[in-house]
Amino acid sequence: QVQLVESGGGLVQAGGSLRLSCVASGGTFSSYAMGWFRQAPGKEREFVAAINWRGGKVYADSVKGRFTISRDNAKNTVYLQMNSLKPEDTAVYYCAADRSTWVLTNVESYDYWGQGTQVTVSS
Repeated sequence: QVQLVESGGGLVQAGGSLRLSCVASGGTFSSYAMGWFRQAPGKEREFVAAINWRGGKVYADSVKGRFTISRDNAKNTVYLQMNSLKPEDTAVYYCAADRSTWVLTNVESYDYWGQGTQVTVSS
């Protein structure tokens, strides 16, 4: 069983930056596809960014050029660097993992989820 724990959320002003971290345990992290998703109040969970075991990356159009996903296999950790934050980025951010070799962008593709970390961007 894979366990995921996110951290790094908080309150930031528009234009600011945050770095989210997600530490994985209970599996072979280096082989996992990892993803970040977010869910705002009253909305469905949406894709933000994903990375596979080889470092292939995909981003949602809404965050391209502002967010960067990366992974450190030695630390069993995936990161989401968020720059130039906007109020519309406000959401609970979730980390997800799957044993697939692909870069996965759908909620349904992931087997394991963290509890989420709140990101609030004030205007």
